[in-house]
Amino acid sequence: MSAPTASVQTAATPGGRRGERSVRRPVLYLVASLGLLVMAAPFLWMALSAFKTRQDLTASPPVWIPSRWTLDNVGALLDQLDMPRYFVNSLVVAVLVTVCNLLFCSMLGYALAKLDFTGRSKVFGTVLAALMVPGNLLILPLYVLMSGMGLIDTYAGLVLPFAASAFGVFLMRQFMQSVPDELLEAARIDGAGEWYIFWRIVLPLVRPALATLTIFTFLGSWNNFVWPLVATNDPGKYTLPVALATFANDPNRTVAGGNGMLMAGSLLVVLPVLAAFVVLQRHFTQGIATAGLK
Repeated sequence: MSAPTASVQTAATPGGRRGERSVRRPVLYLVASLGLLVMAAPFLWMALSAFKTRQDLTASPPVWIPSRWTLDNVGALLDQLDMPRYFVNSLVVAVLVTVCNLLFCSMLGYALAKLDFTGRSKVFGTVLAALMVPGNLLILPLYVLMSGMGLIDTYAGLVLPFAASAFGVFLMRQFMQSVPDELLEAARIDGAGEWYIFWRIVLPLVRPALATLTIFTFLGSWNNFVWPLVATNDPGKYTLPVALATFANDPNRTVAGGNGMLMAGSLLVVLPVLAAFVVLQRHFTQGIATAGLK
């Protein structure tokens, strides 16, 4: 009698596990969906409010879906603020900072990962130490330095302090360590120089890392508020976050268009970042997954 009982229990075990999975999976999906809803709710509210009328914005209780979709907030924003100029300022600064980081961080990362030179460990230690320094502590010395160089109210003053980052150097160094040394040695034996190896062999192999660095750098530069606020006195050099913050503190904001204009401006700030993420999403997820395996 014991043998059939054991066989019945053995046969029932896989089915029981499948039953547990079938119950557990919907619960996990429900929890994940609730978490996604909580995280996305502020963004959805902002996006929908950009197209609401003043009555919907001030309605009590709050109205999620606009009763009448309108572009008045966007039109008023373009009339009240020089949005094309601010958009171009943000785009120029973010693109230049991103390109500089891709170039300089990848070059230094390659040197730290694949070149043997005196003081390499000390340089890498300096990079690690720089990662631990809060960025806000550098605002005052950076301002003194840029002011002494006459770069306040210039694109150079907005770009140069962030042309390279310790995080970017660390990221590229870690990824480039995964490139086989045998491949580089074979290229050197064939007569390839270091520049050729760097541009034609190493960089194509670390495209996921470059995409990851692109997204992080572009996002950080596009949303940067403190440094552009400190380094610009001329409204013509304002970036989008600074212009929107100035508008939000304007006492005439309610008369000019109220919170609807502010929501429309915030939506315009977010859209380029979303577009960059959609374009580079595949490389970004691949880079994160590869980083998790190191």
